[in-house]
Amino acid sequence: MNKIKVLLADDHTIVRNGIMSLLESSPEVEIVGEAQDGAEALAKVKELSPDVLMIDIAMPVMNGLEAAEELSKYHKHTKALMLSMHNNEDYILKSVEVGAYGYLLKDTTRDEMLRALQTVARGEKYFSPSVSHIIVSSYLQKVKDTEKSKLKKPKLSKKEKAIVKFIIDGDSSREIAEKLNLSIRTVDNHRANMMKRLGVKNAVELVKKVLNEKLA
Repeated sequence: MNKIKVLLADDHTIVRNGIMSLLESSPEVEIVGEAQDGAEALAKVKELSPDVLMIDIAMPVMNGLEAAEELSKYHKHTKALMLSMHNNEDYILKSVEVGAYGYLLKDTTRDEMLRALQTVARGEKYFSPSVSHIIVSSYLQKVKDTEKSKLKKPKLSKKEKAIVKFIIDGDSSREIAEKLNLSIRTVDNHRANMMKRLGVKNAVELVKKVLNEKLA
């Protein structure tokens, strides 16, 4: 069975030594190298071609998030597994955005660390339960916000829809007033109210907004 080749990047020697002591007895894992910052990690990825880069987030020169983003673009064979002492929502969501395959807290158990390495080496995502909860909550919040924004979609009254259809046809306020049996002032007021509500500055923008959002 091929061992999982792991490159370990952390700016604290004591942390790297601690992780290596956890993993060195595993027949499934081989630590092929170490790095003290993101830039050094990327250089060693190019040299050693590991399966997994276990990388701390907060590091000098180039942080783990920046390195993971570069990794996902140029070294797709190597998967980034983020390490952090922080169960921080911003860090976690940013890790997902930059293409990391997993996120582990530094106080994790040896068994979970091995499980994460195995999962990520297969090209699958691994996030511990507490981290997954944050990701799911963020996703659900985005869905909720999207639904809210749909509900807040501006609406036109029946009369406004009639007026805007004539505006789309290129009719002037006078022509619209005659066709709808309204005063020119009333047509202009409706036009101004629609532009204000839809956040547009002129008739061209008004027509474009109405057509794009299918308001009429």
